[in-house]
Amino acid sequence: MPKAPQAAIATFFGAGFFPKAPGTFATLAALPLYLLLRRLSLVPYLLVVALLTAIGVVVSGEIEQEWGRDPSRIVIDEVCGLLVTLVSRPAGFRDIVLGTALFRFFDIVKPPPVGSIDKTIPGGVGIMADDLAAGVMSACLLHLMQKRGARR
Repeated sequence: MPKAPQAAIATFFGAGFFPKAPGTFATLAALPLYLLLRRLSLVPYLLVVALLTAIGVVVSGEIEQEWGRDPSRIVIDEVCGLLVTLVSRPAGFRDIVLGTALFRFFDIVKPPPVGSIDKTIPGGVGIMADDLAAGVMSACLLHLMQKRGARR
């Protein structure tokens, strides 16, 4: 029997049970959380993301032990990866959609180092780390695209 609070967090309150593309669904389900958090200044935003990530490492590791290796129902990693992607806290719809699309691309395609992290680091750290890496890559590319757009 799964531990109810840990399962709720790991599945982002049930988003991970979506029958098709639970990672994408959870990413979209995380957007309201992002809209609340984006009002924070950078340091509090990063502290919330760090706390959520630490909780994600613990609960995803516990749930993985019950459900098997990195089950697709664990989606707290997608939530944290999206929050990392949007660390610049864009307010514009275009940049939020672009960041979300970039994150899903890097999370699905898993280019290096995302793919190697996914395959080599076990447990809750591994579950979270590949999405955080995808988030960092997405944040960097989003930042470059925002700077390029600002020059035009």
